[in-house]
Amino acid sequence: MNKQKIRKGTTKRLLRYVTQNFKKLFIIVFICIVISSVANSSGSLFLQRIIDDYIIPLLGEENPVYTGLLKMIGIMTIIYLIGVICTFLYNRIMTVISQGVLKKIRDEMFDKMEKLPIRYFDTHSHGDIMSHYTNDTDTLRQMISQSLPMLISSVMTLIAIFIAMLYLNPIMALLVVFFTFLIVLTTKFVAGKSSKHFINQQKSLGEVDGFIEEMLNGQKVIKVFTHEEKAKEEFDKLNDKLNYDMYKANKYANIMGPIAINLGNLQYVLIAIVGTVLTLNGTISLTVGTLISFLQLTRHFAQPINQIMNNLNSVILALAGAGRIFEMMDEEPEKDEGYVTLVNAKKVDGKIVETEERTGMWAWKHPHHDGTLTYVELKGHIELVNVVFGYSKDKIVLHNISLYAKPGQKIAFVGATGAGKTTITNLLNRFYDIEDGKIRYDGINITKIKKGDLRRSLGMVLQDVNLFTGTIKENIRYGNKLATDEEVIAAAKLANAHDFIMRLPNGYDTVLTGNGSELSQGQRQLISIARAAAGDPPVMILDEATSSIDTRTEKIVQDGMDKLMEGRTVFVIAHRLSTVRNSKAIMVLDHGRIIERGEHDFLISQKGVYYQLYTGAFELE
Repeated sequence: MNKQKIRKGTTKRLLRYVTQNFKKLFIIVFICIVISSVANSSGSLFLQRIIDDYIIPLLGEENPVYTGLLKMIGIMTIIYLIGVICTFLYNRIMTVISQGVLKKIRDEMFDKMEKLPIRYFDTHSHGDIMSHYTNDTDTLRQMISQSLPMLISSVMTLIAIFIAMLYLNPIMALLVVFFTFLIVLTTKFVAGKSSKHFINQQKSLGEVDGFIEEMLNGQKVIKVFTHEEKAKEEFDKLNDKLNYDMYKANKYANIMGPIAINLGNLQYVLIAIVGTVLTLNGTISLTVGTLISFLQLTRHFAQPINQIMNNLNSVILALAGAGRIFEMMDEEPEKDEGYVTLVNAKKVDGKIVETEERTGMWAWKHPHHDGTLTYVELKGHIELVNVVFGYSKDKIVLHNISLYAKPGQKIAFVGATGAGKTTITNLLNRFYDIEDGKIRYDGINITKIKKGDLRRSLGMVLQDVNLFTGTIKENIRYGNKLATDEEVIAAAKLANAHDFIMRLPNGYDTVLTGNGSELSQGQRQLISIARAAAGDPPVMILDEATSSIDTRTEKIVQDGMDKLMEGRTVFVIAHRLSTVRNSKAIMVLDHGRIIERGEHDFLISQKGVYYQLYTGAFELE
């Protein structure tokens, strides 16, 4: 698909937001624009009548009567005033429409973003995604609120003026159209030169935003390793590319206005000369009023063309931004063919039944093809059978992984970076789908389980803690939006977070900002554990949750995690092997394969890779 087709589709799609969501308002705008355009062009026709029918006849009278002249001037004033009122009205309405369209686009963007798979965020810069919400939407605001009504007004004005010209003199009108055609060809050529560079400009702007976001997050690392000069060099390269793309885009775009203005002036002079020559030769018959009115219309005819040319920059830039936005909105959403759901349940006469009450018992509601329903109690029995996975088809990361975890068991994964530890936990959440094999949850293939219900049954505590702007209570309740204040406090106590929270100025109502920068790393991790505890999931995933905190804090965090793990199926990823000693089974991974498995004492007795890792003969990289 070529760029012209892409742009045409983008334009239609963008206009659809305006016409479908604000149809009535847009009709009012269109009517006001038509009235304004007709009012402006009809003024020139009144000028012709005023000169030929009133001013010139009055020049030869000894006692001129100005009643008719004043009446015509009054009518012309009222017409112009109506045009001014309509212009003011449609500009105000377009402001409402533009903000409404942007709100809808932002809502749809965010809604789509929440439906995108993790793979999308792993392959796209966060700064570039942010650029869709800021730079790209701002170009749309300028176009919809300013350029779009100006373009419609200019087109309507051109039509109204051309009709007025035909009324005054068809031959002269055709001459104006001929000269205008030359102007349009010239400006179209210049606009074509700049459009592709505006697309590159928006892309480069997103790359710069992405780099800045990355540098802001890594400022401590940059300073510790004195990487400032290297960071500046890399930024200069991106900034130079942005500068080049902006220069190329505006190189042609900025000369469109002057070209159109000067060609319009030239057109005005040529029409005046041709009209005079044709009149003197007797080819056409023009009165003084007609000639003056026609020249004024010619001047007015050039103005909307100039306005169109001047607004083309904004339109091209907005279409480039809209194209990037729609590209994101057209991404394939996360697919979910699951039909097994998670419901509140209770046992009646030994049978599991669904209930509206919060009983603390959960069950998988499994509909079958014959219309029957089966309820399977949620226990946390996980089984992987010959699982094969690759982030791309030509690069397999996991090879025939088979393991099981019975309810209440703790399974640990150890191995070098890139061995596939975190990948396994991502598959349990179905952040990614496997290429081959099966993953069963309480005997049910997880592809049959709705992703939202699957993830609701799993808790995660990660090395990189993400806290959100809001109170500590709200952050803990993130794990269970229905949790009461008492349940929030109970979760915090279980995670060993209650004591330090109560020492804060506002306790659980303390507002966190900047990802909880007011707290220490250990405190943030304790809140993260409390958040997981609030959900009370039967399965927990702990991904190197203590690797970034000091030894003293680790003991407090580890105690909180030990309480959290009681009675749950747990998958642990840890670099510190001391934290996995009490695991039911330890899986040693290497390049996506399980090379050793067993309890701690058994693996030590085998004196294999785990023994060497534990005794320090090998180190995890």
